[in-house]
Amino acid sequence: MRFFAFILIAIFLQSCNEKQVSVVADFPEIFPDYVGVTMPPNIAPPNFMMRDAERIEATLEFNEIIIKAKGREQIEIDADEWKSLAQAAAGDTIWATVTATFGETTNRYRPFPIIVAPDSLDRFLSYRLIDPAYETYTGIQIVERDVESFDEKVLVDNKLCEGTCLNCHIYGKKNGQSLFHLRGAKGGTILSENGQLRKIDTKVGDMVAAATYGEIHPNGRFGIFSTNVVVPALQANSVKRLEVYDTKSDLVVVDFKTLEIRPVGVANDTLTLETFPAFTPDGRSIIFSRATEMPQPDSLQMPLYSLAKIDFDPETGATGDSIMIIWDAEKNQMSAHFPKPSPCGRRLLFTTTPSGTFPIWQRSADLAMLDLETGEINRLECVNDSCSDTYHSWSTNGRWFVFASKRGDGVYGKPYFCHVDESGKAAKPFLLPQKKPERYDNATKSFNIPSLSPFSATFDALDIEWLWENRQAEKAIYPSCR
Repeated sequence: MRFFAFILIAIFLQSCNEKQVSVVADFPEIFPDYVGVTMPPNIAPPNFMMRDAERIEATLEFNEIIIKAKGREQIEIDADEWKSLAQAAAGDTIWATVTATFGETTNRYRPFPIIVAPDSLDRFLSYRLIDPAYETYTGIQIVERDVESFDEKVLVDNKLCEGTCLNCHIYGKKNGQSLFHLRGAKGGTILSENGQLRKIDTKVGDMVAAATYGEIHPNGRFGIFSTNVVVPALQANSVKRLEVYDTKSDLVVVDFKTLEIRPVGVANDTLTLETFPAFTPDGRSIIFSRATEMPQPDSLQMPLYSLAKIDFDPETGATGDSIMIIWDAEKNQMSAHFPKPSPCGRRLLFTTTPSGTFPIWQRSADLAMLDLETGEINRLECVNDSCSDTYHSWSTNGRWFVFASKRGDGVYGKPYFCHVDESGKAAKPFLLPQKKPERYDNATKSFNIPSLSPFSATFDALDIEWLWENRQAEKAIYPSCR
């Protein structure tokens, strides 16, 4: 009798000690926010965290495939299991259920969808890691990330190049071709092609400055660049601390074969500012931002940049003799920056701000997409946030773009990916997964100008250090130097 009484007491005590699981009707508040996002089938596992949670358990399933993960505050999903699950669910939906414990409370949240697109993402992503302030440019790196895993490679480290400033990395359309600008006495435009590195001096003749913003032509022979005299201006404004503006900016074409630099004559009007050029996918036009020159800094809030287009001959590198405005800033009462045509040539992704030319410092910077066939504007409301959204790049299949967003803390730019379907509809974007999501909380650098490519860069930071120390820059030829 005593034995049975002991058993009953033990069962009673055990039931009292067991925590009750509460079913919550809301989705879990996870970071990064992967609730309802659209992902490619070749992305790294979407590890996430719930701040202040003592324990997290997650179940992800599609049809008969089920994977489980658990941890304290954050979870790490098995990479091989996730790869099998994501590939099986391509074109369909994975459902995720999260249970989290906070002290004496355990909650099971409403299952949420992760939509897996049938379209893959370019495998490699490069970005510049830089302090998000204006005081210093020490400790800058350009890093390449394999988005299918968590592997990273440092392409450039300015600590190995006497701390000089460096501009962001741009992939070309040809296998292994890319470039960036390394400043300083031993610097130049660093072009990588056919497994070889070149250093080119692009500040020659009466150019206003060295090559700045630009892009490589689809045939790989030419580059289109702006040459900018850039001035930062501190402001007595608690919301907007800094503005950056151009006192001068022109466009030039660089022939990487002959090293000839040609001004884009009709565009380089002394009464206008031209910047942010990009080639169309067929290589026969250049799209760029264009504004009327105004006295600075007196008219700091005034310049409005339109989007313009000029013809380009991919055989000779010659530009046309007329300019067409494809998005009028005065009509829209907005300024447009960083035009990036989609690979299919139908859509144009760009950034809008109330004025000015440096959107990363403007909280109101938003992405917009222009249909070049119909003229319709998609304001991408499901993509933009209340903080700066800009610095965008297309995947080569035209189904994805990546951009830098300061959402969350308003200070640090982070890389987000967005899917675009055949009709041009954009999905809810997602943040680049990290092995440990807390990396974003601990980061002291912004991820600037993320750029996508199916090909990995063929160099690393040690190659650039050797180039910096041992090779003279090739001198480009400018008309005034003949």
